[in-house]
Amino acid sequence: MEKLRRIEALHARPGSEGERHAAERARERIQARLKELEAEEPPIEFRFSMADQWSRHLFVALLRRYGIRPYRYRGQRRTTVMAHLSRAFVNETLWPEFLELQSTLMAYFDALTDRVIEQALEVRAGEAEEQPEAAPVLAPQEHQGSLM
Repeated sequence: MEKLRRIEALHARPGSEGERHAAERARERIQARLKELEAEEPPIEFRFSMADQWSRHLFVALLRRYGIRPYRYRGQRRTTVMAHLSRAFVNETLWPEFLELQSTLMAYFDALTDRVIEQALEVRAGEAEEQPEAAPVLAPQEHQGSLM
């Protein structure tokens, strides 16, 4: 949680920060930057596509945190998030902050998933080992089974 707050403070633009109020001041600076950019450049409608539900939830929460109303049109996929924003705010603040928060959150989920698997199955979790390529006797068979 603290790492996520520090990431937000990093993207809020420089300013004096105290330990206890850093996150609130960071949000206020970002909101002030948003208003400043909107005065210079009128907001336009953006469409964002998120690869997974966790990224979408994080992105929607980040928009709401800065007073931006996320929405989607009837018929759009659930992975789509629409919002009216200035291009400069998206490019300079929102998207870089989202990518850093998303990376941190995914690393946390990855570590948590491995820990749960290791505790439940009592074996090491993680990726399959990589081996040098060998001439196969039989061609490997593809399997695309359903997860549901």
